[in-house]
Amino acid sequence: MSQDPKPDRRRFLAGAGLAGLGVAAAGVSRVALAALPEPIIQTSAATAPPLQPKSGRPYNPVVTLNGWTAPWRMNNGVKEFHLVAEPVEREIAPGMVARLWGYNGQSPGPTIEVVEGDRVRVFVTNRLPEHTTIHWHGQRLPNGMDGVGGLTQPQIPPGKTFVYEFVARRPGTFMYHPHADEMTQMAMGMMGFWVTHPRSPHPHIAAVDRDFCFLLNAFDIEPGSYVPKVNTMLDFNLWTWNSRAFPGIDTLNVRKGDRVRVRIGNLTMTNHPIHIHGHEFEVTGTDGGPTRPESRWPEVTTDIAVGQMRQIEFVADEEGDWAMHCHKSHHTMNAMGHDVPTMIGVDHRGLVEQIQQVVPDYMLMGERGMADMGEMEMPLPDNTLPMMTGQGPFGAIEMGGMFTTLKVRRGQKPGDYSDPGWFKHPPGTVAREWTGEVPAPARDKAAGGQAAPAADVTVRKPAGHHGH
Repeated sequence: MSQDPKPDRRRFLAGAGLAGLGVAAAGVSRVALAALPEPIIQTSAATAPPLQPKSGRPYNPVVTLNGWTAPWRMNNGVKEFHLVAEPVEREIAPGMVARLWGYNGQSPGPTIEVVEGDRVRVFVTNRLPEHTTIHWHGQRLPNGMDGVGGLTQPQIPPGKTFVYEFVARRPGTFMYHPHADEMTQMAMGMMGFWVTHPRSPHPHIAAVDRDFCFLLNAFDIEPGSYVPKVNTMLDFNLWTWNSRAFPGIDTLNVRKGDRVRVRIGNLTMTNHPIHIHGHEFEVTGTDGGPTRPESRWPEVTTDIAVGQMRQIEFVADEEGDWAMHCHKSHHTMNAMGHDVPTMIGVDHRGLVEQIQQVVPDYMLMGERGMADMGEMEMPLPDNTLPMMTGQGPFGAIEMGGMFTTLKVRRGQKPGDYSDPGWFKHPPGTVAREWTGEVPAPARDKAAGGQAAPAADVTVRKPAGHHGH
């Protein structure tokens, strides 16, 4: 974690090209800011290591996928944070940068970690060109701290700093986001994670070895552009975890035998069935709190609706590189036009050469399906991503969007979150081409096959529609 040097920060704000932004930034009193916790600014899109608590109540920290945890200061027994709402630049994946709005230099903003019973004070400085608020999604708190502009509080004007203060009353998995001009501000990436750890052993919250968290979000950014289209309702073209698309999403690296918890929040415009290969898990919590053990059952996919949080847990007892992804097939793809026709089975013989005389860069795609796109090298517009990309040990992975891998290793040390590289499969454990003789199928029951259907089949049709 590093704070941006002031000259670089000024250049970034000046280059954001948003009317009124300079006035907003200049309007924050230096005297007022001097009394606040220093806002720590993060520019890296890498997964930061867990932030071990050095003050306040102890807890087991989380790891935010492609994100980080906000530091705090203790002030007379109160845990103080400082969030800065501002324009940011976020690398969606190598080769593409988006101009978003977020907190403390990133979208999503930093994860806030506290302990049940903590009194929390959050200072929010607005460096946006319009007013904002913060809603603390799922929290029990005084009504005037709930963050709904116009209903429970006045809006935070550009250039002003407001303060929220409440007690973290229950442990669980939460998030924060604006409740002011939501359509714009959330579509621009304003959101963050919040985790309240239990103060003492809890009957429904198990101790875990690894605790990951991330938010689901989506953007509509046309190839060659940098700013999301905020009026989009359904036709998004970038599906992301913590504003990162595969292959820019980091892997979840764990030790074999670890008990793993993954916390996921959904702030997109649709549901996401999150699926993990090779393991079964249980849903152990929601934004309403931990689930009772007797209410849980084994799953390999859990659907997370809009505005919901899900906390899943499993024991990583199968070594390997296991896929983890949204099971909506278009959500594991990157930017692609929705008007591209289906060309499967269309005979293009002789046509490609004629088109290339007029459009030299023309390439045929989709005649045999879209798998060729995973390895095809073709010119792309500026600032966009291939539809599917990413290389694995056996070739193109042919994925994008909401996809990553769970890497389970026998030799991964406790507390080590580094990428162990690709899994080395034991001999004879990889699917391979069969080169031997293919046995003839058994076609009758005596030879081991299934019984043949009856020769005489009677079909009975209804006599009439009886007035229907």
